[in-house]
Amino acid sequence: MIEIEAVSRAFGGVYANRDVSLAVADGELRGVIGPNGAGKSTLFSLVSGHLRPQAGRIVLDGERIDRLPPHRRAQRGVAIVFQGARVFPGMSVLANVAVGATARTRAGATSAALRLPRHRREEREIFAAARGALARVGLSAWADRDAEQLPLGQQRRLQLARALTARPRLLLLDEPASGLRAAERRELTDLIRELHADGMTIMLIEHDVAMVTSLADRITVLDLGEVIADGTPAEIRRDPRVISAYLGTDAAA
Repeated sequence: MIEIEAVSRAFGGVYANRDVSLAVADGELRGVIGPNGAGKSTLFSLVSGHLRPQAGRIVLDGERIDRLPPHRRAQRGVAIVFQGARVFPGMSVLANVAVGATARTRAGATSAALRLPRHRREEREIFAAARGALARVGLSAWADRDAEQLPLGQQRRLQLARALTARPRLLLLDEPASGLRAAERRELTDLIRELHADGMTIMLIEHDVAMVTSLADRITVLDLGEVIADGTPAEIRRDPRVISAYLGTDAAA
């Protein structure tokens, strides 16, 4: 589904990603791991359009997307859940989630301003999708609460629900379990596993290597902005380059 071909991005002469290449199949769950500063979040920003690569190509379903802005990529089915909880203040949980569906609306500003039938129909569809996404992540009971009142674990679920309302074909999860308690982490792991079982293509960044290896079909390992390993979880656990990157050369020996 997604092909990342020799993508590079530097900041002030220092490469965050350098000649990164990987391909993710339709329906695959791809883990992306690496030490702090390895370039994982930069890679996701390049795929989602929040950063532009300085070299290389990103191809989604045969179409080059690396020159498209984020909203155009969202319309083509790319959704991202950023690291850290992000909610729109002063809005309900339901309204926060409904925002995720705006990328696929077609009525336009004039229709919205005049409250034309097409806009009202889309609005009903958006909120129905938002309620369905909240049910999917177990937050239906919180729909009318102020989003800022949610505990961290529920805020992460809200972000995921917001991404799901866009009906993504490719879901990017950037450290979704960061800061969660053990029980919340297990619940989130189960939810990601269910989405994958339903056929959704997912790329997952997570420092919890055990969580990634329990979920991923394949894992790509970055270090200092470059791919140092790519394979099944079993292959990655045995790879001396991965051991060295995480534990140091002496530990690998």
